[in-house]
Amino acid sequence: MIGLAFTFSYRGLSQTSIDSTGILTVGGIKQFVSIKGKDNRNPLLLFLHGGPGNSVIHYAEKFTHKLQEHFIVVQWDQRNVGKTLSLNKSPEPLTIALFERDTHQIIDSLLKRFHQPKLYLVGHSWGTFLGFYMAKNYPELLYAYIPICPMINQQESERITLAAMKEKASQAQNDGALRELSLVKIPFEDGEQLYFHRKWALDYMGSKAKITKTQVQEWALMWLPLFNEASKDNLFESAPALRCPVYFFVGRKDVQTNSGITEKYYNILDAPKKQLYWFERSGHSLPSTEPDLLQEIIIGIKEK
Repeated sequence: MIGLAFTFSYRGLSQTSIDSTGILTVGGIKQFVSIKGKDNRNPLLLFLHGGPGNSVIHYAEKFTHKLQEHFIVVQWDQRNVGKTLSLNKSPEPLTIALFERDTHQIIDSLLKRFHQPKLYLVGHSWGTFLGFYMAKNYPELLYAYIPICPMINQQESERITLAAMKEKASQAQNDGALRELSLVKIPFEDGEQLYFHRKWALDYMGSKAKITKTQVQEWALMWLPLFNEASKDNLFESAPALRCPVYFFVGRKDVQTNSGITEKYYNILDAPKKQLYWFERSGHSLPSTEPDLLQEIIIGIKEK
């Protein structure tokens, strides 16, 4: 079932550094992974990227270079994403269940290859949706789960942000913003609605990042149905308890995955260990804005 195009020594042997890319056959297709670490005896850490559809391998060094001293860090391009897409398109329709199965199989494959009983799982944005699936259903495979800017009750998050943006536009007498935001419905019906929401959300957060309508509409053709399906999940109802340690990383300025919702969920969550870490300078792009602090906290979690 599994083919890896890299070589390494197994845990328990002498120290060997790892800096490899490879291909796992998972879910009936070839899927691309990058594996980096200074010591093959260290525990595994798998990063689940956001989007859906947003590979981070090309800039992952920025927020993992310190982690590689303490973990075997694995980046994975999910199906129809990045280098996995260049290898093969998904032969079946993209569904939540399909991505959940892929995630479980990737983790199972890595643990078997490295002869390890568990790993550290980190997810960002959409990746946290897949991470919570693993934490709910396979907690025995995780030393800890670290959701970054998590999807907790995403439809409610989008509604809160939309209302806040309309209020700001009204106070500023910004007729253009009000006109565009009036067209947005939750859940999003098409790429244009999503574009208007994200365009003004960036403005609301004071971000200098820019997006184009063409970019968002092209993304929506493939990914919006999947995102909307995931956004229906309300963890207050579906996961009030988790049976593994959970450490939340939250951008104080995040309005895309509402930080207030995350804090409320953290307060009610029943877990053997839990902690919420605030990143005061960050919005939704936390791994890029505070990468050093992110890595230092993860290393501290492992050392505990």
